[in-house]
Amino acid sequence: MTTVTNGTSNVVSQDLLNSVNAPKATATDSVQADTDKFMTLLVTQLKNQDPLNPLDNAQITSQLAQLSTVTGVNKLNTTLESLKSSYQSSESAAATNLIGQGVLVAGNDAYLTSGKSIFGVDIATAADSVKVIITDTTTGKDVQVMDLGAKPVGSIAIPWNGVVDPNKLDASGNPVALKDGRYLVRVEATAQGEKVKDAKMLSLESVLSVSTSATGVKLNLSNQSTVTMADVKQIL
Repeated sequence: MTTVTNGTSNVVSQDLLNSVNAPKATATDSVQADTDKFMTLLVTQLKNQDPLNPLDNAQITSQLAQLSTVTGVNKLNTTLESLKSSYQSSESAAATNLIGQGVLVAGNDAYLTSGKSIFGVDIATAADSVKVIITDTTTGKDVQVMDLGAKPVGSIAIPWNGVVDPNKLDASGNPVALKDGRYLVRVEATAQGEKVKDAKMLSLESVLSVSTSATGVKLNLSNQSTVTMADVKQIL
């Protein structure tokens, strides 16, 4: 009578236990380490299979297919992490170059200094009519309406000199301009008679510093706000 070791009994071979509980691989390539561990387990399983009831070819094929899928996913994750790290490094370097530069970001502030100011409008939907209304923060009254006409999709930088009426001159014959200071701006845009809701004002702010964290690169602006590189519509 022939005796088959580890045949139909429920005793798990020591070789199989050793392969499962093997010390953690020290290889730096985790994908290769996972592959090696799987192959070791599969070979051990084949060595200790019941000769009277061997593994089905379909089972082995299925396990190999699973290994291929897991390996592919692990490699993809490794590649994405590498690309993410590279992108963050490039973004951080680009952001550092913006320190001291002026950028147009979402906002409703316009600062008139020595008769000069720049703000902007971000048009997400092409408009037949775009108007910018400027409000005096002291009185709360609208002091000027700028008619920009029809505008396509995109961001527009708008220079402003504070002159409300070019025909109104001072004693020196120069156009009378508003006083320096902070003003509020808002946009009204229409397309085919309907109000365009995704037109937004842009404020000019200076980049004071750059912060990096797990969430990405942040720009610290002169108005005490923080934005991402994607929030910058124009660099001036």
